[in-house]
Amino acid sequence: MNNTIAMKRFEIVIGIEQLDQLTELLERCEVRGYTVLKNAGGLGSRGVRDPGDVLMEQENVMVVLACKDPQAQKIVNELRPALRNLGGMCLVSDCLWLEGPAASY
Repeated sequence: MNNTIAMKRFEIVIGIEQLDQLTELLERCEVRGYTVLKNAGGLGSRGVRDPGDVLMEQENVMVVLACKDPQAQKIVNELRPALRNLGGMCLVSDCLWLEGPAASY
């Protein structure tokens, strides 16, 4: 494909109470951009989290980012041990960044 850059895509799901810790980790890894999706629901090690439940005190967030391979390895090295305390999950996959205005990778 023309006008694309090979990258790694991270999808990280954690409790909102750990979001500050994760964003600090990403800053240490010099990540230039990411997206936070609040009210993520599903079934995991902490049971069912239903974003439609008005009584749910804890919510999940999903953080999505893309970066080139060298930075991805740096993130993996920092994130792997941190996930023991953060909980949640992380998926890493290959992706293509479609070039457009003002890339934030």
